This record gives sequence, structure tokens and C-alpha cells, in this order.
Amino acid sequence: MNATEFLRKLDPKSVVDAIRGAESQTTGEIRVFVSRHATTDVSVDARRQFDALKLHKTTDRNAVLFYFVPGNQQFAIVGDTGIHSRVGADFWPTVSAQISERLRAGEITAAVVEGIQRVGNELATHFPSANGGRNEFPDSIERD
Repeated sequence: MNATEFLRKLDPKSVVDAIRGAESQTTGEIRVFVSRHATTDVSVDARRQFDALKLHKTTDRNAVLFYFVPGNQQFAIVGDTGIHSRVGADFWPTVSAQISERLRAGEITAAVVEGIQRVGNELATHFPSANGGRNEFPDSIERD
């Protein structure tokens, strides 16, 4: 599946609603990025995109990026140091496995939304917001 097909199967409203819902409970930030370019190392490219989006500049270092490369049928989740230190290294593969299962079933929107919700719950647990969250970045699906 290429990026265009992936984006066609992805309901942007559901994804943005999931981001807004998750962020309303936390000071954390969640971004989704879909790359049209093939990758040799999805983790390295995801980290580069995390930095390019300046997600490391959140107040509490608690941003999370979902990075999808449909052409390679790969994705990565990058959590900044604040959230990573709270959830630990075992959290990310668990969320990834959940997303992978849905992607394999062709449930693109459900995969992304469930990943956002799962990460959002952890962000809300460790970085709760009493004021409905502050939004440091746009709630949108980014792409190149």
C-alpha cells in the first residue's frame, strides 16, 4: 500500500478527534505523520521527523509521534524523554503490536485511533491537565 492509498483509507476527522480527545486530558502532545518516501530505517526517519517537527520543545518533554511509511509497510512511535521515562521501554512495543494487528486487518483508521487513545491514556495518567490541556502543536495529520 502506498501513502496515497493509506491516506485514502484513513479518516482524518476520526484521527484529529482522537488527538483532541486525548490531548484534552493531558499536557502531552500527539502528532501523526505519513511519509510518502521509502525508508531504510523507520526508527531513524521517525526520530528525524520528531526533531524536524520540534516535538522535543514541549514544556514537559511529553510529545509522541506516530510515524507511518505505508510504502514500506512500517511505522514507528517516538516518545520524548518525559513520557518515555514514565512508561518505560516495554510500553512502546505493546502499543506497536496493537496497531500492527489492526493494520494487518486493513483497519487503518482504527489502528491509528486506538494507538492515539492508548498513548493518550498514559499521557493523562502521567501528565494530567486540570484545564483541558494546552495545545502546543496543531492537531492534524502531517505528511510529506
